[in-house]
Amino acid sequence: MERVLAIETSCDDTSVAIVDRSGWVHSVVAASQDLEHELYGGIVPEIAARNHSIALIPLIEEAFKKAGMSWSDIHGIAVTNRPGLIGALIVGLVTAKSLSQAKKIPFLGVNHLEGHLLAPFLKDSQYSPPEDFGYPYVGLAISGGHTSLYQIKGLGDYKVLGATRDDAAGECFDKFAKMAGLGFPGGVRVDQLAKTGNPEAFEFPRSMIHDDTFDMSFSGLKASGQRMLEQLGPELVQEQLPDLCASFQEAIVDVLIAKLDRAAKVYRAKRVILTGGVSANSRLRARAEKWAAEKGLTLVVPPIRYCTDNAAMIGYAGVLRMAQGETSAMDLGPSPQALTTDFK
Repeated sequence: MERVLAIETSCDDTSVAIVDRSGWVHSVVAASQDLEHELYGGIVPEIAARNHSIALIPLIEEAFKKAGMSWSDIHGIAVTNRPGLIGALIVGLVTAKSLSQAKKIPFLGVNHLEGHLLAPFLKDSQYSPPEDFGYPYVGLAISGGHTSLYQIKGLGDYKVLGATRDDAAGECFDKFAKMAGLGFPGGVRVDQLAKTGNPEAFEFPRSMIHDDTFDMSFSGLKASGQRMLEQLGPELVQEQLPDLCASFQEAIVDVLIAKLDRAAKVYRAKRVILTGGVSANSRLRARAEKWAAEKGLTLVVPPIRYCTDNAAMIGYAGVLRMAQGETSAMDLGPSPQALTTDFK
């Protein structure tokens, strides 16, 4: 198995890529749905699924065109089948199965979280991981739906060290942004406003930051943010939005860095990664880079195009597993869950 076409439709972004076994991304294309969901202040599953069905085939054609390839260059199809929105996953999965039968090539369902954990290995003309990067490493996967710490020993060998017990970090960002009237997607807007704000202007809780586990909790922070906004009132909120955003963001970043630091110490990690959509946050990246430099650790954070939901990471996970002889049967279904705690 040398090269796969990859499909990612787990949430609201439709993405297609062509990736080979070395991690080289020959092409990756995507269609965003931000404008379609902005009116509702969040992702509407039915709208997401419908838009995937409209965008997917044209994106497949575009991916081939950008790579200068055809179906004769493809040896398999990798597709996200878990976790995610069921309706959205079905669109990608049915498309992959149909193409697998039509082109007489195997397909494989891929765990979206595994894609994130392997994203640092991707390569293109503008990015490649450090030469000394490899297994084992500790990974912090942070997105709208997941915030978890992992120990990654090899392909398929992942140990969940800890996770959020309630809201994910990205979910917390988005909900605070919505309460503050910043709209959707909120995390990006909080990050932008925070750049001109004072992170010490407001006091927000940092739940479980000193807890002796790797678990996290952000529901208390979300509730505290809501109370703060209500106490200040609309006029003061608007006046102090940069400070509010900077202070709220700092609380999340403090917890994430503290947990990553604890994991690196306990597992004596020399290499660490940040991955997932929230790892695009500029403050988190800056703090993580400073922390890693002080500790003498190799930190790898994929470029933003490989942090957000993308088919390249799905393709890489898929091509490695298919190279080991793994394929999926036509009765493979979608799942909203990762299926197991330490997924295989």
